[in-house]
Amino acid sequence: MTRATRRDPVSDELLTPENSAFVLIDYQPTQVDSINSMDRAKLIDNIAVTTKIIQTYKVPVVLSTVNVANGRNKDTIPQLKELLPGVPSYDRTAINAWEDADFKKAVEATGRKKLIIAALWTEACLTFPTLDAIREGYEVYPVVDAVGGTSVEALQTALRRVEQAGAQLISIAQLACELQRDWNRTDTAGGFVEDLIEAGIFLKLE
Repeated sequence: MTRATRRDPVSDELLTPENSAFVLIDYQPTQVDSINSMDRAKLIDNIAVTTKIIQTYKVPVVLSTVNVANGRNKDTIPQLKELLPGVPSYDRTAINAWEDADFKKAVEATGRKKLIIAALWTEACLTFPTLDAIREGYEVYPVVDAVGGTSVEALQTALRRVEQAGAQLISIAQLACELQRDWNRTDTAGGFVEDLIEAGIFLKLE
């Protein structure tokens, strides 16, 4: 067995914990309740396990909500808030998070040019910042099984649009494998297995 020396994790073309950031937008009760592209309970499970994967690899998180401060909407769903203690939330009125100065500064402050993104809805709050970020030189990776739209058609159309603009679609399993990359990275291998068991991808052996 001959294993190559690990590539530079900052300049690596693939996602690494050192070159990526996670952008989590508008997982709030109103938005979740309006999703019709997948089962809502499954959506919550999937975004929760995606967030756990991100935490396993200590990828920085930029969390945002819309219309909480003005009382029109509720905060991030508790299933995610409890996973993100101490992570600030940037509340906006703009549908396009990229047009909110504080949100954009928070993304820039990570120093990362690869953005893993999950947002509700795909047709608005995922599409608009994805297109803007790509235009400004970021690489954007929507997590396709952790996002949702108001219909299956809305979801599919939005994903086609961002993919045509250069977004790189990624699944939960692919994200975990890309961040782990090598079983020899024992500090995260255990968390990697636990996360994929929770996602229903690995079977738990008794």
